[in-house]
Amino acid sequence: MANKVIPNYALYGDQALSRWQNLFDFEWIPKRSKPYNWNISPHKHDAFIQILYITEGGAEVILDGARLNAVAPCILVIPAQTVHGFVFQKTVNGPVVTAAQGPLESVASVLMPELLPLVRKPALIALDADSVHARAMMPLFLAIEQETQIHAVGQMAAGLSLLTALCVHIARLSDAQTLAAPKANSRKVAQIEKFRALVETHYKKHLPVTHYAEQLGITSGQLTRLCREELGMSSMDVINARMVHEAQRDLVYTTSSIKQLAYTLGFADETYFGRFFRKHTGLSPREFRAKATDSVLTRGTL
Repeated sequence: MANKVIPNYALYGDQALSRWQNLFDFEWIPKRSKPYNWNISPHKHDAFIQILYITEGGAEVILDGARLNAVAPCILVIPAQTVHGFVFQKTVNGPVVTAAQGPLESVASVLMPELLPLVRKPALIALDADSVHARAMMPLFLAIEQETQIHAVGQMAAGLSLLTALCVHIARLSDAQTLAAPKANSRKVAQIEKFRALVETHYKKHLPVTHYAEQLGITSGQLTRLCREELGMSSMDVINARMVHEAQRDLVYTTSSIKQLAYTLGFADETYFGRFFRKHTGLSPREFRAKATDSVLTRGTL
């Protein structure tokens, strides 16, 4: 069991795509679950968050090792890297939105930082169908569905704006029932947020984990355990993921040479940067840039 590999999909049954190829997608739950006999085996999405609104029926849900009973109406928030699976009732219905976690967090951090804990922790939120916030849910989901279908200029901006509005409504509803840690763990949450902030400020300096741990007043081992508990990855994984994200963004959105990007990101030379990037993405920087550029030209999704 320890060697079992959890499948990684963009959407269940589809091979995972680069976060640059699809920023958001909309489906109705039966469309993908019915072909699998309503049973979706445990899997995860590497870079995508999913938000499900179960409006009819229900499901037995596996969410990061917890087994939950989801009964309509309810909302499920499933961040990237969260292992999840479903056994849906045949009467189930409702929309599901899949969106790139990184861009959503970037928008949230500017407009409403309080949303970040919501989009980073898995949650099952029971709804009162008659509440004003619950009634506002479906129009937002339908607007996102429409945006995925028109393929017009500004699709990314409109889609992320609608998704952010949806998250605001979910945040207003989420106090009653979530999978977030109880108040006793608020100190851990605060430490994680401080660690993220430190990484955001210093990741280009390539500082060791011990430096961040000292800033938090804990040992490097404690920091790694904290990150695994709260984020599902090691502290070094968090630092590397931030570096990879910035490198990908620079490769896609700037025309700087690979050598210039390596210097900007704090690498000693282009060769070291290339080895680091290939290790974490499976592609060289040039291969990634060419693939991403081709995606933009042929798909128009960025």
